[in-house]
Amino acid sequence: MNPCALTLHEASEKLRQRELSSQELTAAVFAQITNTDDRVHSYITLCRESAEKAATKADELLRQGSPTSPLTGIPLAVKDNFLTRGVRTTCASRILGDFMPPYDATTIARLRAQGAVITGKTNLDEFAMGSSAENSAFFATRNPWNLERVPGGSSGGSAAAVALDQCIAALGTDTGGSIRQPAAFCGVVGLKPTYGRVSRYGIIAFASSMDQVGPITKDARDAALLLGAIAGHDPADSTSGNLPVPNYAAALTGDIRGLRIGVPKEYFVSGMQEETKAAVRAAIQELEKNGAVIEDVSLPHTEYAVAVYYIVATAEASSNLARYDGMRFGRRGAAKNLTETYMATRQEGFGAEVKRRIMLGTYALSAGYYDAYYLKAQQVRALIKKDFDDAFHRVDAMITPTAPTTAFKIGEKTQDPLQMYLSDIYTISVNLAGLPALSLPCGFDPQGLPIGLQIIGKPFDEATILNLAYAYEQSTEWHRKKPVL
Repeated sequence: MNPCALTLHEASEKLRQRELSSQELTAAVFAQITNTDDRVHSYITLCRESAEKAATKADELLRQGSPTSPLTGIPLAVKDNFLTRGVRTTCASRILGDFMPPYDATTIARLRAQGAVITGKTNLDEFAMGSSAENSAFFATRNPWNLERVPGGSSGGSAAAVALDQCIAALGTDTGGSIRQPAAFCGVVGLKPTYGRVSRYGIIAFASSMDQVGPITKDARDAALLLGAIAGHDPADSTSGNLPVPNYAAALTGDIRGLRIGVPKEYFVSGMQEETKAAVRAAIQELEKNGAVIEDVSLPHTEYAVAVYYIVATAEASSNLARYDGMRFGRRGAAKNLTETYMATRQEGFGAEVKRRIMLGTYALSAGYYDAYYLKAQQVRALIKKDFDDAFHRVDAMITPTAPTTAFKIGEKTQDPLQMYLSDIYTISVNLAGLPALSLPCGFDPQGLPIGLQIIGKPFDEATILNLAYAYEQSTEWHRKKPVL
């Protein structure tokens, strides 16, 4: 087997047993990138030189028998909205095209401290605003299963890189489905942790009350290992939960007997691709065969989730992106005075989707409209969260589709923003409620495109949804299938 095709836990074990060196593994990953990335475009920036140095250092630690982490010597990709000291960080935007951060995000610092090898920065929708990885200022990423299809977004580059073995695992961010939806489209595992489980310090902000960092991996065990490495309280992030971090990998027993799983009726309505509905229903039956107890539940305010999300998220984006004024960092437009400099900088630096969301958010926050839009959206958001709270009194987890369809064609929805926004209809509510959720493959449609299954958990109960995913993987083979270019 090509070393880059190994899962994280397989590669870690081979490194520990000295059956493989980190230098060999890293070289195999970069060879795969060289052979495939001219067609898929997963990466914006590669870190070959620093990766080789990190791999050499990891091999020395392993040779000495020093205490190591499961991540020691493992090549990982990172979405290009994580600050990485001395490595260009663009957020796929012209306005940050040459930005070199002076410090690492907390998650990056934790990866480095555990000996991980960072291969590069992956492509995304500009400022993480999009569902297809087409909104990048540089290029669109393509789906490894079909190069005419999108990989999902906004973490499309990370998902494509994992699916195509251009890294062993990757990090993404999820504001409304941006880890789970591309994981579904690319046939990999994507985990959005509970809001506050992983530090957001050093992540370029989109919507601060919903942004969350999470792993994109080849299977559930890898997701458990990577989450365990990055989770935990961070004094630099005031929204970080000061709670102990469980041993997620140890919790993967595969025993789900008696576990109560809710199936929200609002998620199985018209508009869903028939193959997706059939695959998810089959997955529910498989879990039931393994001893889970299936119950119907209701989340009555689901129909308002997309509207609420696109008011709250755009309002927060409008505030967060005001810092890009050409004065402190990033691109500066040429103009005669301060006001014109602001205007020129943003006109030249921001793409169409980012401008659209800034305008929507500014409108929602403006005098005379704040109460009618933003305040009302926050009130309905509270009702959406209450729906989940009520349902979780009866069940331990919920199962839904990750997306209503499989990957759509490149360019198919770029002229219709509303249709693009509806791609996240099944993932958005989770972010509004701050819950953990995971997507894993559960089948393929007739075109050979992966279908995603979403597992939603109680706050800070990532262990249960990881174990559910692990149990499903033990009785199916979907997660083992690989795209062939």
